[in-house]
Amino acid sequence: MSKVALIRCESYEYGKVRSAIRHGLNLIGGAEIFVKKGQRLLLKPNLLVGEAPEKCVTTHPAVFRAVAEIIKETGAVVSYGDSPAIGSTSAAARKCGIRAEAEDLVIPEADFKTPVEVFFEKGVQNKKFIVAKAVLDNDVVVSLPKLKTHGFEKFTGCVKNQFGCIPGVRKSEYHIKLPNAVQFAQMLVDLNNFVNPALYVMDGVWAMEGNGPRGGTPRKMNILLFSSDPIALDATVCRIIDVDPRHVPTITMGHKSGSGTYLDKEIELVGDDLDSFRLPDFDIMRTPLAPYRDRGIMRLLSNHFVPRPVINAEKCGGCGVCVTICPTEPKSIDWVAGDRQKPPTHNYKTCIRCYCCQEICPESSIDIRYPLVRRIFGTSR
Repeated sequence: MSKVALIRCESYEYGKVRSAIRHGLNLIGGAEIFVKKGQRLLLKPNLLVGEAPEKCVTTHPAVFRAVAEIIKETGAVVSYGDSPAIGSTSAAARKCGIRAEAEDLVIPEADFKTPVEVFFEKGVQNKKFIVAKAVLDNDVVVSLPKLKTHGFEKFTGCVKNQFGCIPGVRKSEYHIKLPNAVQFAQMLVDLNNFVNPALYVMDGVWAMEGNGPRGGTPRKMNILLFSSDPIALDATVCRIIDVDPRHVPTITMGHKSGSGTYLDKEIELVGDDLDSFRLPDFDIMRTPLAPYRDRGIMRLLSNHFVPRPVINAEKCGGCGVCVTICPTEPKSIDWVAGDRQKPPTHNYKTCIRCYCCQEICPESSIDIRYPLVRRIFGTSR
């Protein structure tokens, strides 16, 4: 049985967060079973991009500090870091409040700039990665994901959080190689298995619904979750927000790869009652994902059935981040004739539906919409 602890925590007031995290860790065996004195431990929060904590884009600094303090009590040598989608680790950590907490606790920033090529024999699909040096510099990793929706993979939780172990723009290369959501999910599972976090502590006190993982709406959920099984934890969250775990590719691929279990009968829930957290109206796409096909007639069909990113011209601030982050060459979203006075436009014939533009838009001006054919013959939620 995989054990998942669910602990109610109704605010980010530090005393309450620390008490809830200690209680949750104790229910699954205590911090000392995951790390030993003298071991080098990496704390891996979600630092997608530098945003204020109240926007719910990143792991909250109170959660980071509480986990860090409790881990340090074991005598571990702690560092922290992540590779944001844009910008530096330091800048993102400063903006979201984590760097200040780390400095106060004398926790150094780990090396997420230096790339290191590694081979992973146990990888099902991907046996080679280029990861941040920080992953290899440490004996143990503790992952601190944020509970959020995600345009490409539906839900970003435990498994998806380790994508930040790929340094810098190299992350975009995987979107080019793997435009299919299921293949991309298998890559994430292989990567997560390589990084192999010993423990996952998910921040869901305030989560993000809707147009996540950056442009969505904060939603209070009052929950912290703990497990050593990333698949079981992610599946438990799915049951809370009324999503079939089998419709989340990272969960199904993780289950098939032996990374954990999503089966209800194989998960032991401890702590507070799951039913007390249920949010059936949580704004998230509940239908199965339509995988994008990038060859011949299948690309044509994908353009008619797979959801596409669409810019809301009234909300667009003209920053051009979407153009910068687009991984295709030539760009599938770009300025028309170089005119930056108007919003960029998409070329859906070359767009691979990776939703990187939607993921990173600072104005939440890019939505994911279903083509007319899909809306006529199916449901969009």
